[in-house]
Amino acid sequence: MSNTNFLASVPVFSDLDESALEKIIEVGHQKKYSKDSIILMEEEDGTAFFIIISGKVKIARTSGDGREVILSILGESDFFGEMAILDGMNRSATVIAVEDSELFLIQHDEFYNLLKRHPEISIALLEELTKRLRNADMKIKALSLKDAEGKVATVILQLADDIGTIRKGIVEISKLPLQQDLANMAGTSRETISRTLHSFAKKELIELEGSRLRILNYEKFKEQYT
Repeated sequence: MSNTNFLASVPVFSDLDESALEKIIEVGHQKKYSKDSIILMEEEDGTAFFIIISGKVKIARTSGDGREVILSILGESDFFGEMAILDGMNRSATVIAVEDSELFLIQHDEFYNLLKRHPEISIALLEELTKRLRNADMKIKALSLKDAEGKVATVILQLADDIGTIRKGIVEISKLPLQQDLANMAGTSRETISRTLHSFAKKELIELEGSRLRILNYEKFKEQYT
């Protein structure tokens, strides 16, 4: 991977030329985080914008009764930390590495300078934030109205969109989160996750192989559970 290849694959930077990407490389820096380490804490000051070069992280909040609620799992080329920079408020969630990860950090002032020099970044960022808001609205609706099976399916579809790869109609999630993490995403129990996944497999909707999950007919599965 060249110095700028990972930036070119990030949606908000994909329209920039090589020289602009090289300037971004100069103002940022890379940092490694080991599995289970905390990258950001909810309510702390927002001082940087983060891009995932490799690995995966989970975005989580703590409920009123102390339970962890996982909002999403992000992987390579995803970004986070933009909200606190844009609105000046504290971090809205905690970010934890779910596997060894390498991130690229751009500090607050440098990120603002990028937005001023390259309006196309602002437009792409707005498009991405709108997409995330729309997906969040759909997830809230699904998790509030659907039964346990529908909730688990909603989480699988979210993971398929976030970290899955598709080939010939089959979506593969190579490293499925732990069942407790899936339960925290779906607002249900680990036992319900286990039971529902095995039910999906029995119906030949998915295949499970260790931590690997395949949706055998993605369009059919999506149509059935959305």
